[in-house]
Amino acid sequence: MVKSTDAGTSEAVAGRAGPGVSVRWVLAGLSLSMLLSSLGTSIANVGLPALAHAFGASFQQVQWVVLAYLLAVTTLIVGVGRLGDLIGRRRLLLAGVLLFTVASALCGAAPTLWLLIAARAAQGLGAAVMMALTMAFVGGTVPKAGTGRAMGLLGTMSAIGTALGPSLGGVLISGFGWRSVFLATVPLGLVTLILVRRHLPADGPGPDRQPPADRHSPRATRSRFDLPGTVLLALTLAAYALAMTLGRGHFGAHTVVLLAAAALGAALFVRVEVRAASPLVRPAMFRDPALSTSLAMSTLVSTVMMATLVVGPFYLSRALRLDDALVGLVLSAGPLVAALTGVPAGRVADRFGAYRMTVAGLGASAAGCVLLAVTPTALGVLGYAGPLVIVTAGYAVFQTANNTAVMADVPADRRGVTSGMLNLSRNLGLITGTSVMGAVFAFASSTDDVTTAGSGAVATGMRVTFAVAAVLVLAALALAATGRALTRRPARAG
Repeated sequence: MVKSTDAGTSEAVAGRAGPGVSVRWVLAGLSLSMLLSSLGTSIANVGLPALAHAFGASFQQVQWVVLAYLLAVTTLIVGVGRLGDLIGRRRLLLAGVLLFTVASALCGAAPTLWLLIAARAAQGLGAAVMMALTMAFVGGTVPKAGTGRAMGLLGTMSAIGTALGPSLGGVLISGFGWRSVFLATVPLGLVTLILVRRHLPADGPGPDRQPPADRHSPRATRSRFDLPGTVLLALTLAAYALAMTLGRGHFGAHTVVLLAAAALGAALFVRVEVRAASPLVRPAMFRDPALSTSLAMSTLVSTVMMATLVVGPFYLSRALRLDDALVGLVLSAGPLVAALTGVPAGRVADRFGAYRMTVAGLGASAAGCVLLAVTPTALGVLGYAGPLVIVTAGYAVFQTANNTAVMADVPADRRGVTSGMLNLSRNLGLITGTSVMGAVFAFASSTDDVTTAGSGAVATGMRVTFAVAAVLVLAALALAATGRALTRRPARAG
């Protein structure tokens, strides 16, 4: 039986991951890995105007500084998760942190825009490794009774990185120039590298890494990396991500072509995986209702969360007429609440069960979206910030409970790829939300350019967008109930 004290937890971790392993130092290394990857996502956005000025480039050109990172993370996160299952998660995480740190230095020293973009893509690859493997390590080092708390801590660090990025980036740019935005992550990367190397347990032989007596045996086949499937999935996800981001909410001919390419790629990927001897993603995984519904819910709720970032700035600045400083302050309330909610949500999930907290988190998010859809503009900042806090707190509770439910019982040889799929579902939701919720907002505002829309039109667009968001969260709630019923049905039959 695992004790609830830190000493008891440390003993349990040592028992699972090897003698001398401290849960606190393990989680410190994993937490910094998550912080780095989320900070890399958010810190560069604020620097785009400075980059455009420094390199004499257009916005369409400098936006690739953000897109290169986003594409690398999205397209490669499942593949690197599976690679960690095969070759060892610790050594791959070390390589990922090192790559991220070196790429950060290269970003800060880049003499041209295109070299900066290339370095950002390399940085995104390192971030994909860190995102995919941090959650995978929890299943192998933290006792099952403490999984929720560990997932909550990782969620907290992700939220802190997201919230800290824009404000830290603004301070660094104003004081030291755009290069400091990237160079600032180098010392943090070195600290993370030291912690991971010193305190994460060494890779065991593992079922997929034990050398078979006969290299032609089935076990030898299982240990192969699915390169065709990985490349095909990466191309498919790249097509979808580009369709959702380049159009910026406007669906033109190029968007249709990219979406068609993504649909074709998805169909080919399924066909390749069905026939592969050692598939990247086993099609049978999706017959597990708990996993499939968890991934779908994560995508839906992440899509909704992007509405707060897409709609919020325009509503606060144009409908409520706040200046830029106040807009940033109000928007920071969401990530701050997520950061404060993560660890407590994990503790509650450990105590009351992941399913109950998943439903509670979804219910809170739905309630917050409904309030945003019906709150009159006359209530001012509090009328927006109050419901925003409810939505974000619900999202933090859901994310922690959902990740806990998925990762708690994953077989050791599939933790990396499953963690990668969870992160991918979240990223796809964020990418989709940027485009789809932005398009809903523009349509409801009855304008092609929301930057020039009147305050009344923006307020209407905000209400309609969050009404759609509430419907999406309710759909996630229905999926939760359906997945629960399907999961329990075999047990009742038996």
